[in-house]
Amino acid sequence: MSLHSIAARSRAAAFALLAGLACCLFATAGTAAAQAWPTRPVKLVVPFPPGGPLDTIGRAIAQKLTEAWGQSVVVENKPGAGGNIGADFVAKSPPDGYTVVMGALSTHAVNPSLYAKMPYDAQKDFAPISLVAVTPNVLVVNPALPVHSVKELIAYGKAHPGKLSFGSGSIGSAGHLAGELFKVDTGVDMVHVPYKGAAPAMQALLAGDTQLMFDNLASSMAQMKAGKLRALAVTTAQRSSFAPDLPTMAEAGVPGFDISTWFGLLAPAGTPPFIIEKWNLRVREILSTPDMRARLAAQGAEASPDTPAQFAQFIASEIAKYARVVKASGARVD
Repeated sequence: MSLHSIAARSRAAAFALLAGLACCLFATAGTAAAQAWPTRPVKLVVPFPPGGPLDTIGRAIAQKLTEAWGQSVVVENKPGAGGNIGADFVAKSPPDGYTVVMGALSTHAVNPSLYAKMPYDAQKDFAPISLVAVTPNVLVVNPALPVHSVKELIAYGKAHPGKLSFGSGSIGSAGHLAGELFKVDTGVDMVHVPYKGAAPAMQALLAGDTQLMFDNLASSMAQMKAGKLRALAVTTAQRSSFAPDLPTMAEAGVPGFDISTWFGLLAPAGTPPFIIEKWNLRVREILSTPDMRARLAAQGAEASPDTPAQFAQFIASEIAKYARVVKASGARVD
C-alpha cells in the first residue's frame, strides 16, 4: 500500500472519529438542555380577565408547576377581543416554552370564524401541549314552558315558530352557538337574545323573559335543584359526572350534538418537542391529582388531558364544527 493511501485512510479515520465525538457532544448537550429546562421563570398567559374559571384553574396549575420545576410560573392576564389579544401575544413570543397560553373554545375554535380579521392562525401559529378541561353545558327551560324533554321542546317550537327565545351571555359565546346549532339540527325557529354576561341572561330566564338557555352546568345546578329551572339534557357527547341522570342531547333526540366549553395549553409554533413533552407530562400528572380534580369540579369542569397530537386534532375538528355553526348563526365581529 502506498504512503498516499495510508495517509488518506488515516485522515478518513480521523474525520470519522471527530464526527463521532461531535455527535456525542451534541447529544450530551441536548440531553443536558432537556434535563435543565426550565432555567428561568415561565409565563402562563390567560387571555381573559382575572377571576373567571379559566383564570382560577390557570393559577392552580401555575402553582403546581412552580413547585415541580423549582422555577416561578407566573400568570399574566391579557384580556380583550374575545381572547385574541392574549393568544396573539403568545403566538408572536419566542418559541422556547417560556411563554404559553391557556387557550379556549373562543380563541382556538370560534374566533377564527367569528372575527372578520384574525391576528393569528389558530393552528399554524401554535404548538398544542394538552387539553386541560371540558365544562359541560346544559339545556334548561323555565318551568312555565310545558315541555319535559328535548323531543317535546322540538315539537313545541315547531308548533309555535318564532315564539321561543333563548338567552346567552354574549354573541359568539358557547351558549349562543349551542342554541344556533340546535336551530340548525332541529329546524326549530327561535330568537336569540344576547345579554352582557351569563348572570343577566340567567335572571331573564328565571323571570320568564326568555324560555330556555344553554348554560354552564355548574352555574345552573342550584336553580335546577331548587326547581326554578327544568334541565332537559347536557350538550356534551358523553353524560356528565356532575349530573349522570341527565341524557345527552344525542340521546334525547338530536344526533351528533356536541357543544362544550373547553380550555387547554399551547406554546408558540416551533417550540422544541422536548419542551412540549415536558409541559405535557407534568400537566397530565397535575390534572390526575385529587386536589386538582376537586378544584376543577368546583368550577364545573372535568379534567381532560391528552397528547399534543390529540389536542391538535381536537382543535382542527372544533374549528370545522364552529365554522358551520357561526355561518348558520350569521354572527360576525368586524
